[in-house]
Amino acid sequence: MSDQSFNRDEIRAMRLSYGKTGIGELNADPFVAFADWLRQAHENPIIVEANAMVLSTVDSDLLITTRSVLLKDISQGGFTFFTNYSSRKAHAIDMNPQVSVLFPWYAMERQICVNGIANKVSAEESQSYFATRPWSSQIGAWASHQSAPLASREELDQRFQGAAEKWPEGSAVPCPPHWGGYRITPLSIEFWQGRYSRMHDRLRYERADERGNWEIGRYYP
Repeated sequence: MSDQSFNRDEIRAMRLSYGKTGIGELNADPFVAFADWLRQAHENPIIVEANAMVLSTVDSDLLITTRSVLLKDISQGGFTFFTNYSSRKAHAIDMNPQVSVLFPWYAMERQICVNGIANKVSAEESQSYFATRPWSSQIGAWASHQSAPLASREELDQRFQGAAEKWPEGSAVPCPPHWGGYRITPLSIEFWQGRYSRMHDRLRYERADERGNWEIGRYYP
């Protein structure tokens, strides 16, 4: 074992004492409450990419996989992100649209967990967002066969260069047919705030009906 490794006791001793401030009052609309927390996280100089969320999916073999994606919209009753439709996550969603996303704002001792159903957004919505992306990100969407085996880094760089030559910087880059968004319609949204002695606050919104009504409950930490 390397001298630089951690032993069990050192890992068990990794512990922070959280603050005394609880969640307090949240808006009756979970999307308003979420937007408020997101803005606070975005304004916190310690947090990098406040809109980053950990997405968990289940594939046809019941294998759970997780990865980080970026939230790009909160509207139409859902949380939207964009990806390659040929990716591992997209194939899993095609087989099982039930997903979970976690916003881990550790610096604020907060997290929000969303459980819901993911569905593709319209091609028009995907194209509209794609047009706002930086040129390099647009080229990257054409260069990458996301989740497919890659022989070498050079192969990826060559594909990027090829796409960059086809659509030079400053030109209009079309949205790839294999790229687009998913909107997660939440069934539950849970707000978590760390507190002293592990007496954390947990408030969960659960969808009561299809008219947009929610039930709010407090749970043991």
